[in-house]
Amino acid sequence: MTTYVSRPITHEVLKQLRSADDAGRRMVPVLDEEGGAPLRCCLRHSERGERIALVSYAPLRRWAAETGADPGAYDEQGPVFIHAEECGGPAGQGHPFTGAHRTVRRYSADGHILGGRLVDVASTTGATAFDQAFEEAFADPEVALVHVRAVEYGCFLYEVRRR
Repeated sequence: MTTYVSRPITHEVLKQLRSADDAGRRMVPVLDEEGGAPLRCCLRHSERGERIALVSYAPLRRWAAETGADPGAYDEQGPVFIHAEECGGPAGQGHPFTGAHRTVRRYSADGHILGGRLVDVASTTGATAFDQAFEEAFADPEVALVHVRAVEYGCFLYEVRRR
């Protein structure tokens, strides 16, 4: 059995994104009047009245810089919600954002896509479906990294790595 961990955007990267995001734009904080935004800093949904920001983030580029990989054309950046100020990070263990269909995208150690899988939460409980998808992904020794993405917009939600 492979052990793996769901990872939020790190505190160091969040500090950088709050100054200038991966598209070079300054963060623009807003008061969240509705709540429900998927926060990538603490892996939970925002609550009404929190100060949040939508910033551009390049998850594979950040991982590649850390590991020496060259993702080439697979490098991409997209929007993510974060708290406008530092937060305490995730409150618990487990898989966040499990209440909807998600895509589990697999990457090799050189940063190339190895495939993906739709996690169908309708066929089983959310946590079980994600456990199955991650076990399947990490059973392949070529898989170095997994991204969990929203189906409806394709947005990066969080990454999963082997422990």
